This record gives sequence, structure tokens and C-alpha cells, in this order.
Amino acid sequence: MLRRLIALLVLIVSLAAGGAWAVWRGLNEPYRGFTGGEVFVELPQGARSAEIAGRLADAGVVPDALTFRIAVRLAKADRHLQAGEYRFTDAATPDQIVARLSRGDTFRRALTFPEGLTIREMAAIFENSGMGRAGDFIQAANAVSLVSDLDPDAGNLEGYLFPSTYSLPRRAGADGTIRAMVKEFRKALGNEPLPEGVSVRDLVTLASIVEKETSQSSERPVVAGVYANRLRIHMALQCDPTVIYALMLNGKWNGNIRKDDLTIDSPYNTYRYPGLPPGPIASPGKASLDAARHPANVPYLYFVSRNDGTHVFASTLAEHNRNVHAFQSIKRLVK
Repeated sequence: MLRRLIALLVLIVSLAAGGAWAVWRGLNEPYRGFTGGEVFVELPQGARSAEIAGRLADAGVVPDALTFRIAVRLAKADRHLQAGEYRFTDAATPDQIVARLSRGDTFRRALTFPEGLTIREMAAIFENSGMGRAGDFIQAANAVSLVSDLDPDAGNLEGYLFPSTYSLPRRAGADGTIRAMVKEFRKALGNEPLPEGVSVRDLVTLASIVEKETSQSSERPVVAGVYANRLRIHMALQCDPTVIYALMLNGKWNGNIRKDDLTIDSPYNTYRYPGLPPGPIASPGKASLDAARHPANVPYLYFVSRNDGTHVFASTLAEHNRNVHAFQSIKRLVK
């Protein structure tokens, strides 16, 4: 009887030691129980550590739920695990996983929209990034309620999707991306009062024109000043980018603007219709928004490209014609 009791005690101690060793090994050895290059795990808001442990174990990220819960308890991280989608690729120990979840090191995709793009051009970037379909982006950009307090007349969000690099979760989709872009636009617009008689729509429309006309930071206020001068004296803006936008809306833009295109019957054709076009023609960046809000006090009414990314400005038509002749001649010689 004594021998059986001793044997039983030895077995119990051995099992306990073996269990302790298994737990120690599970806590300290990197583990990767999933196949393929990566696995994603979504942790919902408000999930308790037991649910989180189960999801991670089911995905093969940790050896088992109990080991992960022990790691959480040892790290005193029960209240610090953050919700979101996580991407796992390499073997890791449970305490390394706990540290990631405590930092909120969720998976996010970088999505960059350069300045001066239209909604449709941005939609192509959105789709090419793998975030969703271009059509969904275009549809989401019709959510004018997002800017109704700024522009009650907006027909879509053209001009109000701020160009920047965004770090977004995969589940953001088109709606989440659009909301993030409008939020950044509001930050860029700021709360500074607008010039007297200028609406947000007017400001963004002018800023979009400036954005399309020049990429030179130093020129933006000057270009804005030229157009402000023209608007003040009721002179046609005669802006090629607005004609290009009209051609795009009509499915006629092929990458080249011809003389005949300047006669297209569209309210965006600023050669035919005076004043600003009906709305923005692209998404302006912060510098162009600032330039439209604070146009340079210049005497110029004209400018022409130097063919190197910069422009030469003129106050009179005679001076402008000389500049056009000089730089267009250079352009023809270069070609």
C-alpha cells in the first residue's frame, strides 16, 4: 500500500513538473502554428482576454489559449490589450504577442494620394492599393453630408478629399477612407476667417486651379493673385486646367489640349464662361489652400510656362504676348 502511495505521489509530481515545463516552454519558445505567409486576426472592441486568447489560438498565433492567458497575467496586461486587426508573419513568443497587443500595433495600409487629383484619379489609386473597388470609392465620394456645413451646394466631394498619405486598416473600405480624407481637409482648411465675400466653395475652387497650374510653392500665391485680379475686373480666367476638367467630364480628354477644345460648351470652360467654374476641379493641398486664402498683391494678369516647371508673369497683354512668343518658340525648338 505504501509503495502504491509513493508511486502515485511520484506520478503526481512528475506530471506537475511536466506540466510546468510545458507551460514554461510554451511561454518562452517562439511559436508559429499557421501555414502560409501571413495570418490576420481581428480583435473586437471590448473583447476579454479569454476571447482574445481563443482567437489567437484558433489562428495558430499562440500554442494554446491557456498559455496566452498566463502570459497576459504575468505581464499584468489584462486591461491593456487593444482592439483592431493584427497581421502575423513570424514565429513569436506569447509575451511578444502580448506586447504587440498592448502597443496596439495593428495592421494598417499606407495609401498616398498626391495633390491635384480628381475623384476618379484617386479612385484608381484606391483600387490599385487593394483597399477596394474604384466604383465604391466614387460612390462614397457622393456623401456630400460630410461637407454640407461647409458647402451646401456640393454635388460630390470633389476638392474636399485632402491629398496626403493615410495609414488605414483593411476594413476601412471606401467609406472609411473618404471620411478620413474629409477629416484631413477640415484640418487643412482651419478656422481662419475667409476673405470677405468668399465662400468655402469659392476658396477650394480657386485653390484647385492654383494646384493644377503650378507645383512651385513660391508661385502659388502669385498665381492666385493673377486669378484674383481677373475675378475683380470681371476678366475671363481662361484657365486650361478647367477646360481639361470639362473634357474629362465629357469623356473627351486624351492627354492633349487643342485649340478647338477651348470652345467646349461646359460651365467649367473658363474661356467661354466668366468667373470661377461651378466647383473644384481637383483636390488642392495645404499650400494651394493658403494661397487662395491669401493671394499675393501683384499687378499681374497673365502668366506663361517657361517649360521648366516655373512661369513668367506679365501685367499687360503686349508683355504677355512677347513672353508667349519667346517661350513657345523655345518649346518648338526643343521639340
